[in-house]
Amino acid sequence: MPYCNTDTFQSFLNEFSKSSPEEFIILLLDNGAFHKSQKLIVPENIALLFIPPYSPELNPAEKIWWKMKRAFSGKLHKSLDEVSEFIKKEVERLTANNIKNICSFEYIFLYPFWANT
Repeated sequence: MPYCNTDTFQSFLNEFSKSSPEEFIILLLDNGAFHKSQKLIVPENIALLFIPPYSPELNPAEKIWWKMKRAFSGKLHKSLDEVSEFIKKEVERLTANNIKNICSFEYIFLYPFWANT
């Protein structure tokens, strides 16, 4: 999606609901404002479940942001295009194995289901 806002999240919910209309889907979400907008109409076959605020250990993707912030710190970019190019290059350097290593929390691998993925 081009933006993280209520309208694009609504489109996502609508399409996700249609993709599996016979299933009841529970989405685990962070507390992004657009996830909780009063304007959202949550389809009947979807329930939104929110992780507690300030709990990065429940959101492994936060470790990717930490890595990006560390790589970004102390750098001087002269334009937004340079910032965009820097981020693009950092993302392109990530491999599936990098992501698995960066995002892993010890608790994830306590159960065989996660260890085999």
